[in-house]
Amino acid sequence: MIIAGIDEAGRGAVIGPMVLAGVSIESKDSKKLKKMGIRDSKELTPEKREELAKELERMVKEIVVIKVSACKISSFKAKGINLDKLEAMKIADIISILKAEKVYVDSIEQNCEKFERMIREFLPRGKSVRLVVKNYLDESVPIVSAASIIAKVERDREIEKIKRKVNFDFGVGYSHDERTRVFIEKILQTEEAPPPYLRIHWETVEDIARKLLEENKKIKSWVFREVLKQDSWQKKIKDFIVKKIIRGEEN
Repeated sequence: MIIAGIDEAGRGAVIGPMVLAGVSIESKDSKKLKKMGIRDSKELTPEKREELAKELERMVKEIVVIKVSACKISSFKAKGINLDKLEAMKIADIISILKAEKVYVDSIEQNCEKFERMIREFLPRGKSVRLVVKNYLDESVPIVSAASIIAKVERDREIEKIKRKVNFDFGVGYSHDERTRVFIEKILQTEEAPPPYLRIHWETVEDIARKLLEENKKIKSWVFREVLKQDSWQKKIKDFIVKKIIRGEEN
């Protein structure tokens, strides 16, 4: 029997893509994964993840990787598709490609049954597969750990590409990293348009934009529209004055 594991990396990041990976293997070979030292990617150094990813590429049956850029995530958000639904859609895409009879999915929902229903909603009609959708499978099921390693390695590579392009080391791209927050401040003050690698709808970005305004620092006009969902402060002042004049004429 062929089994597969699916996991993601970068779901909660504010910079860079979300990466989902599916890995399949003959069930009889799954014990080899433990012997290789396969475990949750968060417990491994970047160097060890790279090393294990190369070994996995040689020994597993299939690897499927789907990357969802920051701008695509924002686009889906604008259409009313939240991250949970988007992830369920992409997991279904991976399941459709993998030739596996049993698939383990690390659930991002505490309500695993609900998340499984979401995934099945997007599977092609007639696709028969046994799904095991539970929390923390990346810590307990080696094939899911393998998927988490592939997803993390692929995301790390994408992050490095962005760093080289912008010539700025913004760290890991998560809001808890001070280097990331400093970089977002720079973006909001200098970029003439929303960069495709920034998740502009994230609360972190809005908080940083408001902080800059409170500090009387200038931010670009797209930040008012796309992040704060309002017009620029110049237009707001102008509208306020116009309304005041109209009210005065009416009185």
